[in-house]
Amino acid sequence: MRLIHSTTRLLKEFYNTIPKYVVLSHTWGEQELSFQDFERGQVKPEATSKAGYAKIEHCCLQAERDGFEFVWVDTCCIDKTSSTELSEAINSMYRWYKEAEVCYAYLEDVWHKEDPQLWCSSFAKSRWFSRGWTLHELIAPSSVEFYGKDWHEIGTKLSLQTKVSEITGIPVHALKFGDMEYFSVA
Repeated sequence: MRLIHSTTRLLKEFYNTIPKYVVLSHTWGEQELSFQDFERGQVKPEATSKAGYAKIEHCCLQAERDGFEFVWVDTCCIDKTSSTELSEAINSMYRWYKEAEVCYAYLEDVWHKEDPQLWCSSFAKSRWFSRGWTLHELIAPSSVEFYGKDWHEIGTKLSLQTKVSEITGIPVHALKFGDMEYFSVA
C-alpha cells in the first residue's frame, strides 16, 4: 500500500505494518495527480501546476491539522498503468476505507455553509453523491468528514446523517454503524 506523507508529500510504500492514515474521497477532474506524477517518491515540479495538486495539498494540510502523518489518495497511490495493481486495488478498496482513521469527502461543487438554503441545495446536488464508489466510501469508514470547495468542514457523516440518508437512500442505521450484514444490496 502506498501512502503520501502529510508533511513531506513523499509517496511511500508499505508492505506489512501499515501506519494510521486518512483517505480522500473525491470526484475526479481532468488534471488529477497520478502515480506517474511522482518520481522517486516526490511530486515532479511540473505536476504542481495541475488542478488536482491543490486537492492533495489541502488534504495533506488537513491531515496534519488532525494529527495524521499519512494520506491515501486513489489517483496517485495506485499505479493505474498496471492492470494487476489496479485489479488488486479495486478488490482492496473497501478494506482500505474501513481501516482508515478518517475519510475526508471533498465536495468540490459545494461551498461553505454561509447561506444555509443555498448550501443544502448544493450539498444534495453534489456530483460526489452520484458516483458508483459513494456507497462504500460512506459505509466503510467509521468517520467521514465532508469538506466543501474552500476546504472548510461542512459536517460529518453523523452530524449530516439525516440529510445524507435522504440524498442517497442509505438507511441512517447503516450510516451510523456501517454494519452491512442486515442490508440488501439488491
